[in-house]
Amino acid sequence: MTMNTDIAIYMTELGRAAREASRAVASSSTAARNQALLSMRDALDGARAELAQANAADMARGRDNQLAPALLDRLELTPARIDAMLEGLTQVVALPDPVGSITDMNTMPSGIAVGRMRVPLGVIGIIYESRPNVTVEAASLCLKAGNASILRGGSEALASNQAIASCVTQGLSAAGLPQAAIQVVATADRAAVGELIAMPEFVDVIVPRGGKGLIERISRDARVPVIKHLDGVCHVYIDEGADPDMAYAVALNSKTQRYGTCNTMETLLVAQAEAATVLPRLAQAYSDAGVELRGCENTCALLPGALAATEEDWSAEYLAPILAIRIVSGLDQAIDHIARYSSQHTDSIVTRDHPRAMRFLREVDSASVMINASTRFADGFEYGLGAEIGISTDKLHARGPVGLEGLTSQKFVVLGEGQIRT
Repeated sequence: MTMNTDIAIYMTELGRAAREASRAVASSSTAARNQALLSMRDALDGARAELAQANAADMARGRDNQLAPALLDRLELTPARIDAMLEGLTQVVALPDPVGSITDMNTMPSGIAVGRMRVPLGVIGIIYESRPNVTVEAASLCLKAGNASILRGGSEALASNQAIASCVTQGLSAAGLPQAAIQVVATADRAAVGELIAMPEFVDVIVPRGGKGLIERISRDARVPVIKHLDGVCHVYIDEGADPDMAYAVALNSKTQRYGTCNTMETLLVAQAEAATVLPRLAQAYSDAGVELRGCENTCALLPGALAATEEDWSAEYLAPILAIRIVSGLDQAIDHIARYSSQHTDSIVTRDHPRAMRFLREVDSASVMINASTRFADGFEYGLGAEIGISTDKLHARGPVGLEGLTSQKFVVLGEGQIRT
């Protein structure tokens, strides 16, 4: 279809084709899906020149449109990033296939055996910005989990995504799978997003990957279930009696290993009893790393270089070298602070006290809760899930890093030998 065709008609055609393809993908073998992924890898490897040319056109258009340097960096497909895409496909092939596995099988008094089988979700819509490599990541994970997918990348990466889509189509065809199993939306018109998130007859779930504004809009307007997180306001709490060297390492890594990720610490909480011991040393390390500190009244008294924190700082996701610090009376006040300001993404305690550590695990209501570990570990790869489609702070279906299993559901299966209910 041409792009002057009505967007609603175009998206309906994509949705209908995806729904039909989803049945074929769900019934396909692991070997067929793996073959498709390996063929995509080979097609991408053989199309490096075409990918570079398409990406150069996107980069030039981005510069003409005065795209921010950070977005231009995310948009660029360097040879190393193409290599990473190929390696990512190889890794997804190596992951165990969750589809069809049966667990929790128990025999009931009636004689029937009842268990659960893991099954694909069906059709997954992925909406993302800037990075064309997400096209490959999303397509591979959805396919491996037995799903069809409709991918809508950012308008700034339109040419790159279409070049990648061509390779994806080749991979599907080589494995005998329908081309509609993975469809990349071929229009930059934002109306396509509105249509995609309002087609429950064709789309089973939406996964948005992008800025807070994008995710808020999709969460507000979608008529399809959404797997998402809005903010990553992550905390590290240094408990009284904590090992000072461990506290230093965890608090420093949680903030400075990378600034722009959703699992980066944004607020450091320190027990009053440990503040004078750990904070000056940490403050020097943060200063050396160029991190701006914003603290409560007691923090500013202890660290003259810290700026006074405002109420907004406690709920801020900076995604930048800025850190809020609050000195608290102890575990109770730390948990209360997290309950009020956390985005329920990732929170960590540094402690030597086992009962207090267990309290933190039980009472902090976040997707990932950690003891004596950096918040930067909240990641599908680090959790042993392989690649991830994103991180969810929802409480239904998937929570935390969403890997292959999060892209499936479960159905009850019953095995009988002619039993009837009396």
